[in-house]
Amino acid sequence: MIPQPTAQQALPDETFTLPPDATIGLTDPALRTIADGLAARLRRSTGYALPVQDGTGTITLSTDGPESLGAEGYELCADTSGVTIKATTAEGVFRGVTTLRQLLPAKAEAGTAQDGPWEIAGTTITDTPRYGYRGVMLDVTRHFFPVDQVKHFIDLVSLYKINRLHLHLSDDQGWRIQIDSWPRLTEYGGSLQVGGGAGGAYTKADYAEIVRYAAAHYITVVPEIDTPGHTNAALASYPELNPDGVAPKLYTETKVGFSTLTVGLDRTYEFLDDVFREVAEQTPGEVVHLGGDEAHSTPHSDYLTFVPKAAELVVKQGKTVMGWHEIADGPLPAGTVVQYWGTEDEKAQALALKAVEQGASLVLSPANRAYLDMKYHEETPLGLQWAGLVSVQQAYDWNPATLIPNVPAEAVIGVEAPLWTETLDDLAKVEFMVFPRLPGIAELGWSAEDALDWATYKDRLAAQAPRWEVLGVNFYRAPEIDWR
Repeated sequence: MIPQPTAQQALPDETFTLPPDATIGLTDPALRTIADGLAARLRRSTGYALPVQDGTGTITLSTDGPESLGAEGYELCADTSGVTIKATTAEGVFRGVTTLRQLLPAKAEAGTAQDGPWEIAGTTITDTPRYGYRGVMLDVTRHFFPVDQVKHFIDLVSLYKINRLHLHLSDDQGWRIQIDSWPRLTEYGGSLQVGGGAGGAYTKADYAEIVRYAAAHYITVVPEIDTPGHTNAALASYPELNPDGVAPKLYTETKVGFSTLTVGLDRTYEFLDDVFREVAEQTPGEVVHLGGDEAHSTPHSDYLTFVPKAAELVVKQGKTVMGWHEIADGPLPAGTVVQYWGTEDEKAQALALKAVEQGASLVLSPANRAYLDMKYHEETPLGLQWAGLVSVQQAYDWNPATLIPNVPAEAVIGVEAPLWTETLDDLAKVEFMVFPRLPGIAELGWSAEDALDWATYKDRLAAQAPRWEVLGVNFYRAPEIDWR
């Protein structure tokens, strides 16, 4: 299994076999959607009726678990009498169901009826997460991905107990979320993408559907509006955001660091006030990400003026500020979440420490470990390598608690694997770069520190291949894994 559970014990001579007359029971009406989803999935592959009923069943879902499990923990028992998943919340039960899916044969994920038997070796599991933030980022600006493709992405990442979807919604190459008060952001600024092809944008209904679908998988959407750099799409859409009143052309290449909002312009903050308000109104989650990275064309003194003013506009909407680690160079609002994307460079590490000294918490996304757009090796046909080559082992074999010197372990609240899409223009390419590296980042976020071991992990990772094959995932067969 991936992530590795906190505690698991085999039950010798106990094997659960799903019978043709199996039922799914629930002891809490709040679990109906989860039960219906599990039943629908297993009906397709087993051909069984699998009615959902109140009370106990062959598979029983319950919120009667001990309080010690917290919001996401669960207990699972599979033996000859059935399967029981207990938690204290529906979210915990959902995490248990993802484990149940991994315990079943890979063919249980098939979309058409398969031959049984449907067996699980007897086991008991008690499982709670190491970190509360376990994220993946999808860049929909360099290349745009419509709602159905984002949903497919959610389906896959949720298998590994990911609970945050960070959407990079604005950049030089496109603006992807509808803002009613500034309609040209999407009408014009979202019209293209890298390479010059047609872009796209999410209407409010589209974005609401992504948020709803993510929530059904107990994933919170974190929207990012990147500022003050990475803003050419906005500057091209509205001349008034430019100090000379002249809009630049739309941009479809990949170079970064050339654009900037004008820090001394009142209209800049009127614009951001509207944008953060409308994004916040559309986002139930508590966090709005204001970017802050690679503002190479913003004078440093201006940058230090800008970030607190932009952060204040996020806080005004009742949201927690999140930003890339550069924002820590100036004062931060209480509760800020700083996303570290550095490698081993001392400047980035110093900014992470400065963030913590201000009371901020850290989400770790080291580019040379967690960036899913980095090439696996020199010959990888997709991706970049400015942060180095990131093999499957490189992505897994690090400890979030000790990555940054002098940062206390308790300041780290989680991990995130960003996927930038300069070279990725379709979902198959996304899958190729995400799998098999994302499960390793997910395990770093969920499993206990003493459970992290490359030698055993790589065998568990190899065992995921039949499941990905059934699901039709275009994964990379990394040579360091024995896929046989």
